[in-house]
Amino acid sequence: MVSSGAGTVPPGLPGLDPRFSHVLRVPDGGTPARGALSDGGTPASAAGGDEWHYLDNGPELSARGIEPVGTVLAVHGNPTWSYLWRDLVTLATDRAVEEAAATGERPGGVPDAWRVVAVDQLEMGLSARSGRFRGLPERVADLGAFTDALGLDGPVVTLGHDWGGVVSLGWAVDHPELLAGVALLNTAVHQPDGVAVPAPLRLALAPPVHRLGTSTTRAFLETTLALAHPRLAADVADAYRLPYRTADDRAGIEGFVADIPASASHPSRPELDRIAAGVAGLDVPALLLWGPRDPVFSDRYLDDLVRRLPHARVHRFEGAGHLVAEDVDYAGPVLDWLGSARDSPDRTSAASGPAAPPSGSGSRPMWAGLDERAADDATRTEAAVLDMSRTGPAAVSWQALDRQVRRIAAGLHSIGVRRGDRVSLLVRPGPTLTALVYACLRIGAVVVVADAGLGVRGLTRAQRGAWPQYLVGQTKALAAARACGWPGVRIAADPLDVVTRRALGVEHELVDVARAGEGLGLPAEPGPQDPAAVLFTSGSTGPAKGVVYTHGQLSALRDVLAEHYAVRPVSGLVTGFAPFALLGPALGTRSVTPDMDVSAPRTLTARAVADAVRASDARIVFLSPAAILNVIATAGSLQAADRTALERVETFLSTGAPISAELLGSAQSLMPAASAHTPYGMTECLLVTDIDLDGIREVSDAPDDGVCVGRPFADGAAGGVTISALDDDGAATGAPSSGPEVRGVLGEVLVRAPHLKERYDRLWLTDRAAERDTPPGRWHRTGDVGHLDAEGRLWIEGRLAHVLTTADGPLAPVGPEQSIERVEAVRRAAVVGVGPAGVQQAVAVVELVESVRRPGLAPVGLDAAVRAASTVALAAVLVVPQMPTDVRHNSKIDRARLAAWASGVLAGGRVSAP
Repeated sequence: MVSSGAGTVPPGLPGLDPRFSHVLRVPDGGTPARGALSDGGTPASAAGGDEWHYLDNGPELSARGIEPVGTVLAVHGNPTWSYLWRDLVTLATDRAVEEAAATGERPGGVPDAWRVVAVDQLEMGLSARSGRFRGLPERVADLGAFTDALGLDGPVVTLGHDWGGVVSLGWAVDHPELLAGVALLNTAVHQPDGVAVPAPLRLALAPPVHRLGTSTTRAFLETTLALAHPRLAADVADAYRLPYRTADDRAGIEGFVADIPASASHPSRPELDRIAAGVAGLDVPALLLWGPRDPVFSDRYLDDLVRRLPHARVHRFEGAGHLVAEDVDYAGPVLDWLGSARDSPDRTSAASGPAAPPSGSGSRPMWAGLDERAADDATRTEAAVLDMSRTGPAAVSWQALDRQVRRIAAGLHSIGVRRGDRVSLLVRPGPTLTALVYACLRIGAVVVVADAGLGVRGLTRAQRGAWPQYLVGQTKALAAARACGWPGVRIAADPLDVVTRRALGVEHELVDVARAGEGLGLPAEPGPQDPAAVLFTSGSTGPAKGVVYTHGQLSALRDVLAEHYAVRPVSGLVTGFAPFALLGPALGTRSVTPDMDVSAPRTLTARAVADAVRASDARIVFLSPAAILNVIATAGSLQAADRTALERVETFLSTGAPISAELLGSAQSLMPAASAHTPYGMTECLLVTDIDLDGIREVSDAPDDGVCVGRPFADGAAGGVTISALDDDGAATGAPSSGPEVRGVLGEVLVRAPHLKERYDRLWLTDRAAERDTPPGRWHRTGDVGHLDAEGRLWIEGRLAHVLTTADGPLAPVGPEQSIERVEAVRRAAVVGVGPAGVQQAVAVVELVESVRRPGLAPVGLDAAVRAASTVALAAVLVVPQMPTDVRHNSKIDRARLAAWASGVLAGGRVSAP
């Protein structure tokens, strides 16, 4: 053997207490020799054995009389070492000591005390350098020998990162009698045949580069350290470099890279396959914490792990990358999960979702209305869906739609789509998209819907986050998928020539899929608790989040809409609001989307609405506020026949953002016979409350600030609204309530309903945080702020993130904005805070009816008028040519962006458009 590199850590490494550093000699046979080198030197390797360096808080806990409930066995990857786990070792120790001190309990009485053992794998870190090449089978065996020598008893939870994740899972598979759970940071346990390993690894494996990049130089090490977001502090980076100063020290890095099973013929591939198969059989709690900005372990590998561990809690830290343990606080979530997993194992929950009570059980499936209309001789030939995107409307009958749904469903199943598979649909609204949605639902495939209004960057984040197995798109979407590397087997919704098909990576055309399904039967239908859809939020308050709905919850949404608005087969539905554009068949009524770009609501014109109403003889019109603005602006182009068609509308709905009585009244003037409603909701719960125009006018003189959105669709056990009062710091800390004590009190709005989302997709920590301090049952913290008035009506006053924290307490923006918008010259207003939290000053930013060319301070006359109208004192009044709005609805003002801009302007910065 060559000289060993084993030793304890020297003092001064940031974040690591040397007391946790230990050395264990693991002989080939006989009794293990334990020890801790006091001088941190380099011992000689013992004949017949190797010395392992490891971090261990066990002795510290024992010295304090604390008996741990279990052990976390943490395994680093390449080219890091046990230093990676320093925060977990420290936090686990601190929590155990604090709890013991708080409770006064003796040994065995501290339920959250965990021992953490973090090893340095042989040839790595401060463990021995034996000079031997160690493949995956040997590394798994090495770890087993170490735990045997350490005398490690169960319960044990493994934790791994990078290739240490595979090694830790190998130990888990081989020690079922000790295993209590598995936790992983970015890693992979399977490399698909025919799929190349990630480009950085291919480069590191290339013969001319391999030794030079991994051991001769520090290139591989430095490249890995550079993957931190944000950049590692200099002393932390130096700590990672500590064990790898010379080429001999880095021989293990070289060997680890060489052991990557990049092909089916690699010597370590059988062991990788064995571990991968074993992981799928693990019946223990699991946790997956992921950094999506990882150029090596992409979401492809996360998706594979989710399929093998479908019960796992999953959280993707947006913005984090390969060194997720350095990028975010992972230690706290790991310890929190350990407690919850011990108390209530999460074997039965779907990936990343909190366990939830049954919802929608016994409900009619979403396609029941379609089946009934298609089977009825009286309705089967009637129009079900109309396509307004061509010259003149084209109608698809109930019978034809049903046949196409069944053909596509059977065809998708024939090419491998199975229950639970995700299918991203990037097709514009119309008969094709409608057929695709219901085909996927019938076979239990999960529909992924991300609005094109998110833009290429937002769509890329959404597609990679959801990681669909299949992607159906029109040519433009397929080109974006190819360019941006979106996942999924490509299915073209449009016919393509051979060259284009090959260039876009298309494997199937939808017409061929449907043809293949002709005459085939359908698989068993999904149940109410099966996931049905992942809908993405608008991204107006941060990265768009995927929201998971079950079949039962979608059916409950359909039933609420049908009952509250009296939707009948003869009603007909015109919808320019994307989330509801596909509900016609579920409601058993004909439906049509006007000729517009649904990702850009402002493209909808009054003529397009009239054309759609006339073509479908619809009695219900559903639009977003941004669409309404342009419909009203283009009403002058309406002809007599258009107005006659609009006069037949009985119900008009506007949702997506609160809407004023003036705007709703202007829309109703085009549909004078219609009852105008503005339901309030969000992607997580699409219908929460409702109010009609008469109700809005009734409260027009009320002293309440904000926009009145009415009463809940359901109350009591079936649904409801509560308020969590804000404290002086603008945080929602009050006990949620709907009682007299919160009437008129500003707070965060909490909602529940039978059609409330199941969970956020792969955002376990977000779900977990939302569950804290909520009443019993399934509630959702909306992030909206408002209040309940004396009659129990809900008023929305803005977003929690936009609340100003002034010296007089929290201030919501919508009320002051409404007062400013009464100034004749003002079209829209936003009130934002500038200055330190707790003493913020209110600044008004206004968009004028006659748009200004340049942003900046308001003219003296306008400044005086706005200040006189405002219900709050203003530090400044600024004007902008146009308000920045969110990416989807174009109706929600981006106040966070305006606040940053206003702060810069008032600090003397360059005055440019926000």
